[in-house]
Parts: sequence; C-alpha cells; structure tokens
Amino acid sequence: MPKPACRILVINDEHLVLREFVKGLNAAARALDNPLGISFMGVTTAKEALAVIESEGNLQAVLVDDRLYSLTKNGSSSKKHLQTTAIELVQRITRLRPELDVYILIAQEKEDDVVDALFAEAVDGYFYREERDYRGIYRILNAQIQERARTPFYDQLKNYVWMAKDQWHTPGHSSGESLRGSPWVDDFYEFMGEHVFDADLSVSVPMLDSLMEPKGVIAEAQAMAAKAFGARRTFFATNGTSTANKVIFQTLLAPGEKLLLDRNCHKSVHHGVVLSGAHPIYLDSALNRKYGLYGPVPKKTLLNAIKKHPDAQALILTSCTYDGLRYDLAPIVAAAHARGIKVIIDEAWYGFARFHPEFRPTALEAGADYATQSTHKVLSAFSQASMIHVNDPGFREHLFRENFNMHTSTSPQYGLIASLDVARKQAVMEGFKLLSRTLELAAEVRKLVNSTKVFRVLELEDLLPEQVRHDGIRLDPTKVTIDISGCGYTVDDLQKLLFERYNIQTEKSTFNTLTLLLTIGTTRSKVSRLYDALMRIARENRAPRRLVQSPEIPAFTRLTFLPRDAYYCGGELLPVLDERERVNRALAGRICADQIVPYPPGIPVLVPGQLITRNVAAYVADLLRSQKRMEMHGIVHEGYAPCIRVLRPGEEKALRRL
Repeated sequence: MPKPACRILVINDEHLVLREFVKGLNAAARALDNPLGISFMGVTTAKEALAVIESEGNLQAVLVDDRLYSLTKNGSSSKKHLQTTAIELVQRITRLRPELDVYILIAQEKEDDVVDALFAEAVDGYFYREERDYRGIYRILNAQIQERARTPFYDQLKNYVWMAKDQWHTPGHSSGESLRGSPWVDDFYEFMGEHVFDADLSVSVPMLDSLMEPKGVIAEAQAMAAKAFGARRTFFATNGTSTANKVIFQTLLAPGEKLLLDRNCHKSVHHGVVLSGAHPIYLDSALNRKYGLYGPVPKKTLLNAIKKHPDAQALILTSCTYDGLRYDLAPIVAAAHARGIKVIIDEAWYGFARFHPEFRPTALEAGADYATQSTHKVLSAFSQASMIHVNDPGFREHLFRENFNMHTSTSPQYGLIASLDVARKQAVMEGFKLLSRTLELAAEVRKLVNSTKVFRVLELEDLLPEQVRHDGIRLDPTKVTIDISGCGYTVDDLQKLLFERYNIQTEKSTFNTLTLLLTIGTTRSKVSRLYDALMRIARENRAPRRLVQSPEIPAFTRLTFLPRDAYYCGGELLPVLDERERVNRALAGRICADQIVPYPPGIPVLVPGQLITRNVAAYVADLLRSQKRMEMHGIVHEGYAPCIRVLRPGEEKALRRL
C-alpha cells in the first residue's frame, strides 16, 4: 500500500529564523511518530508562497508569519516594506486552496490585535513565534491533518466487520454465507469479493448510525463533508442526485407555487415538478445550431424571468452542463435573492470544483442556497452516491428531513455511505494534486486529438451559442467534445468501432460529436490508447461527412394545467403516426399527460400539462422516423405504433386551468 507524503509550508521573511524553524520542525517530524510522511519547507515572500501553493500537490498546511516584510536598499541604507498582512495572505490562500489548514505565527505582544483581525478568516490556530516549541507545533499539525484524513463512517464500518459478529438480522445473505460454496451462485460471491458482503449490513447495527436520523458516525461524516465542500449542512444521498433534487423541491415548493427552471434540466427536475405539484416556468436553453448542442439559459432571459415572476419560490439551473458549460452564477443568484427566490444548482457534473482554483467559484461560493452533486460521477464514490449541500439561511430542517426520509430507503447500502466518506477524504487530502494532473491530461488530449487533423476538439468559442457569448460562460476543460464529421463515420458507427476494436467507451454523443469525460481516475495510458485509436481511424482517409443538421427542439408551447394534475389523469393513447405513416393530425390541440424526452439531447419536448401543437407533433414524428438510434422516453407503444398519452376531454374539463 502506498504511503502518503504531506508537505507543510512555513512563510517567514527572516532567512535565519525561517531556516531554524524549518530545521526544528523537520527534526521533530523525524523524531516523533509520523504516519503521514510530514515534512516542512520554507519561503520568505508571499509571492513564493502562492507559487508553491499553486504547484505543490502534497501541501496540507501553511504556517504564515503575522507580518511579512521585504528589505529595499536606497543607497547605503536599507528600509523594511510590508509585503502583505496576514489577513491578506490568508484570504488569497483560501481563494486558491480552501482545503488547506492555515496557522499564524504571532509575536506574543501582538496577540490580541492579530487574533481579532483574523477572527472571521479561515484560520485553524496560532503559534507564538518566539517559543520555538517545534515538537508541540508538529504534534498539533500532525493531529489536525490526521483529523481531516479520518473517515468516521468508513472506519466504524471496518471496525464492525473485523468484529465478525454472528448475524441474526438482515440482509438475507448474512455476510455472504448464503452464496459462499453454492454450486449455483458461488461465482458471484467470488467475483464481487467477500468484503462486499461483509460490509453489506442494515439498520439493525446501531453502532453504524441511521441515515434517516443520523446522530453518530454518519452525522460526523456529513459534518466533515460540509466543511470540505463549503456548506453549512451536507446530507448523503444513496439514490443519486435525481432523488436529491426531488427532496429539495418538496421542501421548498407547495402545490401551485412557482418554480423557474431551465428546460434543459435533468429529467429528475421535471419529475420533481410533478411530485411537488409546482407551477413550472420553463426557460428555453440557448442552442448551438451548428452542432446541435444546448447550452445555458441566456442571462437576459433569466433576469427577465426573475423580474417577471417575483412570486417564484425557487430557481434551479444546471452548472456545469453535460458539455461542460458553466454559468456566471453570482449575478444571477444575487438577482434571485433580491426577490426572495431560493437558488438551487444541479452540480451533478461538477462535484470536484471546490478543490482546484481552475474550477471555482462553486455554486455555494457564488451564493446558491442548495447544491446537489453526483459524487459518483466525478469523484471516487460508488454509483448512486450523491450529496446535498445546504447554505440556505432559512433552512427548515424538520421539513427537509421528512421529505428526505420519504425518498430514502430504510435499508440504505452502507457501502455507498462509506464511499461518500472516502470520496470526501480523498478530495480534501489529494484533490488538488489529482485535479492538477487531470487538467494536464485534458490539455494533452486536446493537443493529441487535434493533431490527427481529422478529429477536432470544440473549444468554448465553438460550443457557445450566439445568445450567451457575452454572459461570462466558462468551460470545464475535463469535458472534451470532439467534432467527428471529418472522419467519415457516422457517430453510431464510430462508437461501435471504438468499442469493438479499440476497447474504448465514450460518455455521450450527438449527431456530430463525441464527448469524453476526464476524471481523477484518468491515466496517461488511457490517453495514449485513445490517441492511437483516433490516429489509426484518421489514417483510413475516409471522405468527411457534412455536419448533420439535427432537428431543433420546438420552443415551449403553453402549460395548460399543472404537470402533477395532468400526470395523474388516466388519459388515452393517441398514435403519433396515422395509417399512412404521416403525422397524426388528431394530436394537435391535445394536452400531453407524460414527459416526452428524446435522448440525446435529453430535453423534454413535452411535459405533463403542455399543449401539443402540429409543430411539436411533427418534431416527435421526425425523430421516430430518424435512422439514428435514439431513446424516446415517455412514448408508449401499442403493438408497433408509437403513441402519446393525452388527457381525455372530460378530464380537461375537470381540471383547473392555469
């Protein structure tokens, strides 16, 4: 097992004092117990310190002198000039690396002034410079780093497994005993590994706490996650961000209350609208017509919607998008808060952002009240493991807890909870280093893909729809979208070729693009294999194809009834196509009862309660007749006939129109 290496930076402007400090602290680290591999290094200026902080991936803590001076010579005389105050440097450190422990070295006579000035800053403690208690300082720093590296739930889960208790409780496999040695299913036990079953326990084990009412190790793990991700409160979700979004909706929205939402939100958001009974105000996303990519909602559209609907209870946006486009959130959040509107940000694809300055500010740092993150998508957690971060000053915990428990299984998978605990630890201890490597690999991927002269990576200016070019949108470089039109293959044939011949599975596709997702698990070997595959395909010299003009999703028509009211009607099925394979004219003017979602791009064409027009019906029909294989969620097949569930005339009369 590899051992960790931790660096601690000491910043002091006096060379002799600094050398003595670093020497004394390193001597203490060698003499005392040092399981984390702690060593000390020193610099004399704030500029050098910030350079180290930006480049040293193993850095875990910083000791800052309360005042940093530099000497300037004027003829034969020298004069001391203040480089920066401790408060300024601490603020800059925190902006770069909020996960670092920061301590201040102070002169005893200035203790009160310095401590008072730094009270509101992210300072973890103080040491008197003149005491030179190197062993004492080392012990405190060592203990603090070990505290950050703890995983309360995972540690307790391991402890319980090593106790090897006889189980007279659920689950039925009883630590794998029901599978082990079976002539029929032992292969599953061997494939999964014994600890998967040993650690698959239940709420019958009190020492492992309860996800539905945490008071022990789960509560402790959630508190550590909140500190790590910059939240007031954090909750672990074991049913993915889909459930997290629904929980927040039911907490903030009563039936009939308004919600502003990006029409391009994940379908769980639209499901949450149905469950909560909210009155949605749908905002159309900006469209890049050349590549058929849907981007953020234009800032002007958002600000106008906030102004037009001051009675809205909440606004939800996705940042970053599946393609890596990030909103400039701060002004949008400020505008919403000025009207008393809560802001929810779906950060499913951006849960790592807190741990590298390239990706910040996060949604919470921009002022959002809630952020939901798919920890499993971009950090080291198991699938379905997500987090809900709360910064809402008016947070109603009891109501939230009731809604959370409504969606949470009373038998959660403890392995998922442990993986969230471990993912937080890794992000805090080595997230900066791993993300720095991921950024390097992302730059390398871009360079190598472009060097094929056939495939081309789309950069921000390529991806941005015209409507949002001046909205401060930024690109997450770990999402790499490739224009594949120059290779001569259709996107389906290319994906099949990459999978079958080159053992490569990509994240998603459109008619003209492939998207690669780089994570902290991406390696240089994978990059090399990708380049080899693309270069071999490029050398086939196939004739390039024209960009496929994918059909544009029609603008939102009209919401006639609340989505919940329409969804819970029985309805009737109407075919999309008539007996001559033409668009069924009977659909126009009817009200949809389901959510119709073509994937890609995953944007609802219709939602429950929405008016169907001839234009919308024709769009759905065109997609169903398209040669590109496409999922169409919400379409019902009666035999071979694709149908849409619509409200009956009598049901329309019984419902209250909006």
